[in-house]
Amino acid sequence: MTVRYGFNATLTAKPGMGDRLAALLLTGLDEGSPAASEHCLVYLICQSASNPDVIHVTEGWSSEEDHHRIFASEAAQSLVKQVQELVAAESPYTDYVPIGGKAVL
Repeated sequence: MTVRYGFNATLTAKPGMGDRLAALLLTGLDEGSPAASEHCLVYLICQSASNPDVIHVTEGWSSEEDHHRIFASEAAQSLVKQVQELVAAESPYTDYVPIGGKAVL
């Protein structure tokens, strides 16, 4: 499958909650969670080196439609609600269409 839709988001956790937010976002990879879907091809959670309360999320999906369909599920909405409880403010979000690159973890 090819990544045809993706986005970056920068989440700023409430003070002292960055580790908890990162751990919660990583549960998105658990069986039945959104990033465990075959349509989620990239799911990268990064923590700022200078501010541990800033978490960067990069996702790549087979299509925008697949992303929206999967995030409409009850499991995804539950995760989103939990994330929102830990986030301090509105988060910058940039959507994109990948054209190439490399990811090795």
